[in-house]
Amino acid sequence: MADLDERARRLARAFWPGPLTLVAPVRDRAAVCDLARAGLDTVALRAPAHPFAQALLEAFGAVLVAPSANRSGRPSPTTFADAVAETGAAAAVALDGGPCRLGLESTVVSLLDGPPRLLRPGAVTRDQIEAIVGPLAEAERDARRSPGRLARHYAPAAPVRLNVVRPEPGEAFLAFGPGPEGPEIFNLSPRGDLAEAAANLFTFLRAADRLAPTAIAVAPLPRQGLGEAINDRLERAAGFVG
Repeated sequence: MADLDERARRLARAFWPGPLTLVAPVRDRAAVCDLARAGLDTVALRAPAHPFAQALLEAFGAVLVAPSANRSGRPSPTTFADAVAETGAAAAVALDGGPCRLGLESTVVSLLDGPPRLLRPGAVTRDQIEAIVGPLAEAERDARRSPGRLARHYAPAAPVRLNVVRPEPGEAFLAFGPGPEGPEIFNLSPRGDLAEAAANLFTFLRAADRLAPTAIAVAPLPRQGLGEAINDRLERAAGFVG
């Protein structure tokens, strides 16, 4: 299905099954429909770790094409209720595997000609990837190579303001670290833990949006480790990434 070079095989051994997607040259175009490849000569592969996903793959006995369970550009669903709310009657069958443990989508790494490229930061951090394959180059500009690469993506209905220390009246607030409490304050992690913040990010973003605020203000978050992926999602939600 795909030509996986030694770099790809090292990453697969280190992180599969798990939240890592590898973009590699397609070996047999007839084996993967054009729609699943966005008409490109590459294919994105992942081996999920969730027991439900593994059981489904085993029962099916072949590779599955798996889009995300959110409408294009919307925040990712990380609970069964949010996934059903997004897909509605479009999904004939729904499997409830519980809330997402990590909260963030998979990391996407391109392994084509030249150095490996980080197309989308995610639950596997840049440092973890670089420990296996060396420095990562800048991402390709072609947004079709990977999901989540549009300038405005993961976006709620309300506008998003970033790096806010004190929200304005009428705004919902995504806080981080010790701080005030209130009905319009959603603290991603009171103890300042990035893994907890990642797990809560989309659930709280959706909950804040349901208040129909004038805007959703977001506190500053560190950029290291998982913070790179969290900030990437928030910047795209705000429409700041080109």
